[in-house]
Amino acid sequence: MTDSNNNKTQISFEFFPTKTEAGALKLEQTAFQLAEYKPDFFSVTYGAGGSTRDRTLESVLALQEQTRVATAPHLSCVGETKNSLRDLLQDYQRQNINRIVALRGDLPSGMGRFSGELQYANELVEFIRKETGDHFHIEVAAYPEVHPQAHNMEVDLENFQRKVNAGANSAITQYFFNIDSYFYFIERIEKMGITIPVIPGIMPVTNFVKLARFSDTCGAEIPRWIRRQLEAYGDDSQSINQFGEEMVTRMCEKLLNEGAAGLHFYTLNMAKPSLSICSNLGLFKN
Repeated sequence: MTDSNNNKTQISFEFFPTKTEAGALKLEQTAFQLAEYKPDFFSVTYGAGGSTRDRTLESVLALQEQTRVATAPHLSCVGETKNSLRDLLQDYQRQNINRIVALRGDLPSGMGRFSGELQYANELVEFIRKETGDHFHIEVAAYPEVHPQAHNMEVDLENFQRKVNAGANSAITQYFFNIDSYFYFIERIEKMGITIPVIPGIMPVTNFVKLARFSDTCGAEIPRWIRRQLEAYGDDSQSINQFGEEMVTRMCEKLLNEGAAGLHFYTLNMAKPSLSICSNLGLFKN
């Protein structure tokens, strides 16, 4: 899906807040490496139930100040009150944060049911708009392979439309390796009259065991041919990285050639895997 107002390919990178000084230093170094290529924005994740709230805020402010790259905090509503969300939004406004990734969020371990005054992402988007008007560019999540907790695709598409109707500006997808799922999702939402940009989320492949475990949890399918090839490499990390880079590069090339407006990289706080793919695609040529 292309943005008719801007033919430039949008590139963004996602990080997670760290718990240690060593982790914070690694994140800073990674961000500086990526900032050299002038991405459209960075984003920083928000732990289940707001568990990383303070660290997310600290990371966002530090990255934006140090790198001069616009940085978007993830914000979820699970476990939050309207007052706590209002205070956080006011903090972001005061700190010249202009972009937010608005999510329902995951339940913390041990929490049996969703809590908080807002329970769904569309309610969070509506709340942000009510409290702050058009101050924030709001990104929401999209699930080409269907949200793992959705009853079916029709319900998931209806949920996505609610987020758009509530005031979302654009969307970032869960990562995927099945390109057809992305274009089918785009085809479906266009028939629903939805025109906001939907940016593919891209996961570089560096560790098959971790990737498989996370993919099983979040509902991202690893096609059989990819899974079997990665399994065949065993502990050969060099071959895994090489295959992953080539495979994801081809996937990104096809996405862009067929109309995707940009790419959003899940960096896992590493610069090289994402930069290698971007370099292969020629995205950072002067």
